Amino acid sequence: MITPMRVFVLIFNARTENEGIHTIREGDRNKILMFESEDDATRFALMLEAQDFPSPTPEPIDAEEIKEFCESAGYEWEIIPENSNLVVTPPELNVEKTDWQEDAQKEDTVEDTFPLNQQPLEEPELSDSELEKMRRKLEGLL
Repeated sequence: MITPMRVFVLIFNARTENEGIHTIREGDRNKILMFESEDDATRFALMLEAQDFPSPTPEPIDAEEIKEFCESAGYEWEIIPENSNLVVTPPELNVEKTDWQEDAQKEDTVEDTFPLNQQPLEEPELSDSELEKMRRKLEGLL
């Protein structure tokens, strides 16, 4: 699959000194979602808000730039194709404390955000079997 030149990622505190990118924790790895469609990125951001997560902003960025960032930070990445049958929903749980929101109340979670220039903090890990069970449950909902 050819990567589009421009994708949309979710940014918290966009265009500030305290900017952070949205990631999803999968086991011991973090993954950045790259949306081909701004509408899909906006829908995902609204789902995060519905879960009482701070409001992220879909921001256009060069796909190669995000891939380079992921490689340097040890993150995974996934392209969410426009008009695909792939339904992306946020995890039900969020991280205890984000790096970009130091005074936030702690929550019990697996979703995270990190400043673009900072490594993630260590978080409790889910085993591969636990992740597989959750994936099967989510697929069963489809």
